[in-house]
Amino acid sequence: MIDKTTSSPTDLVRSADRALLTNASRSAINRLLRCLFAERLLELDALLWARGDSQAWFPLWASQRVLHFSDLRLAPARTLQNRGRVEVLDGVGGRHRIEDPADLIREVAPSLAITSAPDGLERLLHDVDNSMRNDILARRHREQWSAELCGQLAEAGAPGFLSYLQQNSPPHLAAMTIDQWGALEGHPFYPTWKTKPGLSPEEVVALSPEFGARVRLRIVALRSEWAYVEKMPHVGGYSEWFAQNFPELWHDWAEGMTARGKPTEGWLPLPVHAWHLENFVRREFAPEIKAGVLDPAGPEIVTLPSMSFRTMLPEMEVPKPFIKLPVAIWMTSAERTLQAKSIHMGPRLSTLISDILCNENDLRDELEIFTEELGAILQHPETGDEHPGRFLSVLYRNADPLARRDGLLPVTAAALLTASPLDGRPLICELIARSGDEREPTVAAFFRTYARTVVRPTVAMYLLYGIAFEAHQQNSTVLFDDRGLPRKLLIRDLGEGRAFTPLFRERGYELKAFNRKGILQTTFDEDISIVRSFVIDACFVCHLHEIALCLTDQYDVAKGSLWRILREETEKAFEVLRPRMLSDAFWSEERRAFLERPWPTRSVLRMHLERYRDYLVEHQLPNPLQGAQCKRSN
Repeated sequence: MIDKTTSSPTDLVRSADRALLTNASRSAINRLLRCLFAERLLELDALLWARGDSQAWFPLWASQRVLHFSDLRLAPARTLQNRGRVEVLDGVGGRHRIEDPADLIREVAPSLAITSAPDGLERLLHDVDNSMRNDILARRHREQWSAELCGQLAEAGAPGFLSYLQQNSPPHLAAMTIDQWGALEGHPFYPTWKTKPGLSPEEVVALSPEFGARVRLRIVALRSEWAYVEKMPHVGGYSEWFAQNFPELWHDWAEGMTARGKPTEGWLPLPVHAWHLENFVRREFAPEIKAGVLDPAGPEIVTLPSMSFRTMLPEMEVPKPFIKLPVAIWMTSAERTLQAKSIHMGPRLSTLISDILCNENDLRDELEIFTEELGAILQHPETGDEHPGRFLSVLYRNADPLARRDGLLPVTAAALLTASPLDGRPLICELIARSGDEREPTVAAFFRTYARTVVRPTVAMYLLYGIAFEAHQQNSTVLFDDRGLPRKLLIRDLGEGRAFTPLFRERGYELKAFNRKGILQTTFDEDISIVRSFVIDACFVCHLHEIALCLTDQYDVAKGSLWRILREETEKAFEVLRPRMLSDAFWSEERRAFLERPWPTRSVLRMHLERYRDYLVEHQLPNPLQGAQCKRSN
């Protein structure tokens, strides 16, 4: 049962601007509806549609009520986009408008297709409310930030936001500003995308990328015998690498160690997020501090948090490696630890993919990666236990791909869907407008080039080598030329990727596997479907499908035309690779999975309601590339 006395967001955010609260409520309702129907927690086929109209009704049999939608659209992959009012009709003619997500959750709860965990619905209410609070904070800040940028753009006479950044900042800092700007909207199928329940509003503003935050990291000291280190072959020792890449920081750290009577030999400099240090590490690792295993003193560095919140780029004129860290905060769908899997597999997969690219000229022309050169995690020297180390670890990611010398502009894919400070349209429109023509043929040609840029290297790595990138909007950066055209794909977060061993092994490559009880493995030997679903969910569902939806919304393009283009480009990617396949049967099976069969995707709302008893639960979406047009597609 849901507690009917739970306060509504209107009560909880009394000081919020009314328009911002209304928008936050509407956005949360729309996201929930999208998730509820996509995951079949509410049965999509039970919707009753008005003939030739976007009105629809959904019966709630358990409570003898009906949901009425004044403007509901059925998009490709049968995902719903709500554009109008949502009302509840009762059996005696009463009509009640749903204005906050808590009302919606209470209304549909008795009709859900699953049984939630005992606290599942209450936790969902709490997290949605927290997400709305942070949404209001972010959009209030975005109004001020937009006004400042508009003034700067006008003074510089720049034709657009992206052009202004490219002309007035070093390439890596321009790319990071774009990345932070794109952190506003969040994952398309996460109903609680801004949830940070462990932070105060002031901490949310100070630490989150959507506020243009600058975050301090403390360089503490960890006994080297208490650390497991993984590195790429070209990397020497941990301390040697750190001193080469952060010479001033190394000097300050070493001087501080000497002043405290500790020689640098036998110790490793370890970055720790400032909030994490003060709110978690000092308490939870107090025994290690007392025993002299961990020294929390040290110099600090100012960084720019990227879209992922806990991956930071040092704010320097010369690009330095990204620093990925654990932060003991529950955000969106997980506590943001940095597990041993990422430490072990990031450098290993970086090495494997780098070796492949050295031998694949065509792939090298289409794909770049942020290599994860070095990682370290707390490991007990006697037991080998790394589990506590998920809260005390680091992964360094090479930032050189952002230091462009070829004139290409790196844009994180999520930023393409984020409103420009100039006209409120998605930033992808600014790139299309560089051609001077935004008519349908130009938009279609742009999307074809975009789809080819993303699909070809992603599918090639998967079909040839069994390597699956998590190429969703946050992990995919697209490199654009001065005409605004996509030219290359840049992928990050390799430690979270997946790989099918038989494929890369057949082509002469090896990868040391990582296996720990309770941690999802990275390499798979028998069933490729778990690797394939990773590609389809991240790249096709969460990335390309959303780009196509955005362009369909923004431009007057023929119904379904962009999905036909996406199908054609996917078909071409398969055809190009067919002569290199190890088996015709494998090629045919994979082609059907991408182009004909339903698309698997993560059931995030269900996982939330069931309190994450299973992190692998999926549902299937009808494949929008199959050829049949949705009856009410946009």
